[in-house]
Amino acid sequence: MAVEASGAASELVQVVALLAAGVVAVPLFKRLGLGSVLGYLVAGLAIGPFGLGLFTDPHAILHVAELGVVMFLFIIGLEMEPSRLWGLRREIFGLGLAQVGTCIGALTLVGIALGSSATVAFVAGTGFVLTSTAIVMQLLDERGSLSTPKGQRIVAILLLEDLAIVPLLAIVAVLTPGGPETSGSERAVAIAIAIGSLAALVVAGRWLLNPLFRLLATAKAREVMTAAALLVVLGSALAMQLGGLSMAMGAFLAGVLLSESSFRHQLEADVEPFRGILLGLFFLGVGMSLDLAVIGANWALILASVAACMVAKSLVIYGVARALRASHPEAMERAALMAQGGEFAFVLYAAATSAGIIDGTTNAILTATVILSMAMTPLMVIALDRFGPRPSVSTEGLEVPENLVGSALIIGFGRFGQIVSQPLISRGCSVSIIDTNAENIRLAEGFGFKVYYGDGTRLDILHAAGAAVARAVLICVDDPETAKCIAKIARSEFPLVPVLARARDRAHAVELIQAGVTYQIRETVESALAFGEQALLTIGDEPEAASEVMTEVRRRDGERLAMETAGGIYAGRELIRGNAAAAAHEVG
Repeated sequence: MAVEASGAASELVQVVALLAAGVVAVPLFKRLGLGSVLGYLVAGLAIGPFGLGLFTDPHAILHVAELGVVMFLFIIGLEMEPSRLWGLRREIFGLGLAQVGTCIGALTLVGIALGSSATVAFVAGTGFVLTSTAIVMQLLDERGSLSTPKGQRIVAILLLEDLAIVPLLAIVAVLTPGGPETSGSERAVAIAIAIGSLAALVVAGRWLLNPLFRLLATAKAREVMTAAALLVVLGSALAMQLGGLSMAMGAFLAGVLLSESSFRHQLEADVEPFRGILLGLFFLGVGMSLDLAVIGANWALILASVAACMVAKSLVIYGVARALRASHPEAMERAALMAQGGEFAFVLYAAATSAGIIDGTTNAILTATVILSMAMTPLMVIALDRFGPRPSVSTEGLEVPENLVGSALIIGFGRFGQIVSQPLISRGCSVSIIDTNAENIRLAEGFGFKVYYGDGTRLDILHAAGAAVARAVLICVDDPETAKCIAKIARSEFPLVPVLARARDRAHAVELIQAGVTYQIRETVESALAFGEQALLTIGDEPEAASEVMTEVRRRDGERLAMETAGGIYAGRELIRGNAAAAAHEVG
């Protein structure tokens, strides 16, 4: 009994250590600007076999924590509708194949240059070419680039690399001594099983999953829906693993098949907490797996391998990106993010060790090389952000304003400016529009708008856009400082032209008034007032009474704004109707 209690306490210590390591290290590293991934890796090293020694078998943790990567790919799949995935087919099979094939050749040459035989160098290179999906996805997520076109291209390459693990494992089998003579039929069976697994998953996703979730939804049991979401993720991952494919690929495919389901957002909410915890656990396990004894005994070779492989891979990635017409900043970012090896390398190296292609020591050296490269990636991204090229806005095909003449000049054509333009154009007014967002400008063309590329904070652009002859200048940009700067320039240079401005909040409205605008409105005030009036009607107020209340609310709001302009943001607080007194009365 005492032994069982001691074992349970030991396991609890390990659980507490894992949670504490992540809770302490990640916020600290993010505060230092080093990112969460590096924080998890260092925390794992600290509590692992070569740190405090709280864990002796990090591979057991990695085996469980790989589910975090699986769930991450499932969530990505939910955001990737089949039509959108089909639209990426050129990036997946064109860009992806070009990068993977070229990198394998370059990394094989690096291995030969470092003294390995051609076979060992090829195996080492094919392992290192498989980028860490977990690290790249996490970094893209933190940088807000996951849904951008450049981020989607990286996702396409990662999907191709996930697919590549199957033929690469088959090549390892071919390289096994005696393999080609003995394993031909087995490989054919394995390929058939893989195709069958994919077909079964597609059939289940298209005709079984949605009816299943509709049935479960009628039970109105939240825990059952959560269990079903986990069942879908883990079941699809298991199906792919049994078919000899990647678990992550199975989860991604299940997400894609459910991306058009009405239960998509519910599934994402159910899986997200498990994804975050397990993905963090994966990075902790990678940090624990770093064998300092192997590094100490072979430090020169490992450091040379890390440097040579990362430099070679990043150069090839950059070259392929530029050859396929990516911009210099995008090519640099892709090279920095994808220069490391990944978690699938561990699978490939283990298979090569079992096949007798490499020995245990070589496997340990290659594994340490991959893990160090994974740890270096966040540092490379930080260095790129600080010292690399700044992304430039492509203005190709965009026109700049020149001698424009219009009744109104709209500066900023986002969602606010687009709505503002409608009554003016409907009335037959001639409207000139400028914006600095190239994507917005190109998108607006498809809806029948002519928008010029121009910065409203520049006096020469305002003159070229016709501000001096306009009957009104409408500032519709969403950045408060930019709006205030434009307002000051316009009032100073064009004092006879009325200036109307969009305000972010009350403080911004006061600043615009002080800058001399003719009219300002807070961007949410009218929608909020309309919402409030509808709320009164919904709870039973008469239309006349509701209208009177809204008139009084508008009067108090305008009076308070005038007092704030003269006396500061806290002036006129007595005009606000709070609920504290009523709440205190109800409690009493």
